[in-house]
Amino acid sequence: MSLNLDDKKAVVAEVSAQVVNAQTIVVAQYAGIEVGNLTALRAKARDAGVYLRVLKNTLARRAVADTPFAGLADQMVGPLIYSISADPVSAAKVLSDFAKTNDKLVLKAGCYAGKVLDKAGVQALASIPSREELLSTLLGVMQAPVSSFAGAMAALAKKREEEAAAA
Repeated sequence: MSLNLDDKKAVVAEVSAQVVNAQTIVVAQYAGIEVGNLTALRAKARDAGVYLRVLKNTLARRAVADTPFAGLADQMVGPLIYSISADPVSAAKVLSDFAKTNDKLVLKAGCYAGKVLDKAGVQALASIPSREELLSTLLGVMQAPVSSFAGAMAALAKKREEEAAAA
């Protein structure tokens, strides 16, 4: 399917708008993935707040030109699916998790903080807990002393009641 000039400009503008707010871009080869699996991947990406799209590489290169992601342009070869996220981990996590259960999706490269990542780098980034996971862990750590203190106070009150009843 060939795009006319206006369509190409619209695609570049749409992707550029995503790139402006992005912290991470991950690309993967997707040849041979069944439509149902690709639909499931898109749903997971949407739930995680990740922009996921199959793009013509020339249009993707235009969208990342003159951005911190420009170094990724050399990796934009072959049939690729692009994962773009404002969260530093989400784009990598969505594709990496999907690749674990579907061997047709092959992680190729990524870019985070202006650094181009190879497949191992993308997998390492995907293994970092998300912001939400880190916040819930922090909340648990902060609540633990309060819970312990409340438990100790309840035990002390019960002990005093028992002593008062015995006296």
